[in-house]
Formats: sequence, structure tokens, C-alpha cells
Amino acid sequence: EVQKLNQQLEEKNGEIQQMINQPPYEKEREILRLQKTLAEREKAQATSDVLCRSLTDETHQLQRKLASTAEMCQHLAKCLEEKQRKEKGNSDDQIPTESSNQVFLQLLYNETSLQALICNLQEENRMLKQKVAHV
Repeated sequence: EVQKLNQQLEEKNGEIQQMINQPPYEKEREILRLQKTLAEREKAQATSDVLCRSLTDETHQLQRKLASTAEMCQHLAKCLEEKQRKEKGNSDDQIPTESSNQVFLQLLYNETSLQALICNLQEENRMLKQKVAHV
């Protein structure tokens, strides 16, 4: 194992001597190449950070919208239940009034739009994840 390590040490020393013996312009070219690579990586990291922050902000905003919509749906469901209880209390044979139908349709519309919003958000989230992965 010591011989193996000595062999690796000799190889590294050889690489160092090769770098030392290179003409100055070769050293400068290598330094410039490494600086350029570093700058590209820093730029990619900065872009990734900005995209992640943007995605996080958008996620929080969409979560607030979703919570608000869910709260509205719950409120409408309670209103519908109350109206149905009142109608049943008045008459079991009575057909639902137009206002309860409107509440029900509004609730159905909100639920459908909520499902569409969720689908859109999932698709947008998938696309943003692809963009982040690409960056």
C-alpha cells in the first residue's frame, strides 16, 4: 500500500513539474479557462437561485389562493345545507327554490374551477421543475 501511495505521489509530482515547466502563456491559458468555467458556474448558480426564489414565491401565492377557494367552497356548502334544512323544515314535498339552486350551481362551479386550478398548478409546477432541472 505504501508503494502504491508512493507511486501516486510520484505521478502527482510529475504533473506538478509538467505544469511548472509549461511556458507562461500555457499557464495563463489554463488559468483563463478555469476562471471562465468558474464564472459560468457562478452564473448558472445565480440563475438557479433566482428561479427557485420565484418558484417558491409563486407556490406560496398559489397555496394562499387555494386555501381561499377551499374556504369559499366550505362556506357555500354550509349555506346550501342550511337552505336545504330550512326547505325540509317548511315542506318535505316542496321543490328546491331558485336561490338554493343558484347556491348549488355556484358551489359546483367553484369546485370545478378549483379542480381546474389544481390541474393547471400541477402542470405549471411540472414545467417549472423541468426548467429548474435544465438550469
